[in-house]
Amino acid sequence: MNDTCVFCAIAQGTTPASVVDENDLVMAIVDLRQVHPGHTLVIPRRHLHDVRELDDATGAALMAMVSRITRAVGGAFPNEGLSLWHSIGEAAFQEVPHLHIHVHPRRVGDDLLRVYPQHPTNTERSTLDAYAAELRAHLDADDGIDSHPAVGVSNRARRALLNHGDAGESVAEGEART
Repeated sequence: MNDTCVFCAIAQGTTPASVVDENDLVMAIVDLRQVHPGHTLVIPRRHLHDVRELDDATGAALMAMVSRITRAVGGAFPNEGLSLWHSIGEAAFQEVPHLHIHVHPRRVGDDLLRVYPQHPTNTERSTLDAYAAELRAHLDADDGIDSHPAVGVSNRARRALLNHGDAGESVAEGEART
């Protein structure tokens, strides 16, 4: 916990908040600023600056709560869409240095969170492929997840397939040798 963090104080119960839901790892609170009714924040109880510090258990709990809260906000408040966002750092306008995911009802033409100042053009596939390769090179070799439970494939095997394509063997065969 961080003694100067308002979200840590809320998680500890020393600062009031309108709590929507909570468990041992995360909680959902109604944001103080309501541009549209229903704007809710989902936060980890433990102080984490942003998503890059997130461990697997807290990440799973956070996303489960985000999904649950998004359904509730979408059903409870008028909207023509919903936005989810998390900002990291000054350039992204992160106001509280504690990981939080916004769940925000949207209305057509409300101009909230305009992502692009003008409509961007599509980037060449070769450039996109180069970006993907650069990102794969920066993924941790051991990111704490031995396999993705939904597919039963190790991260190493998934990256090998992405970097080298299908070399005529199944993922399971490649797994047996790694």
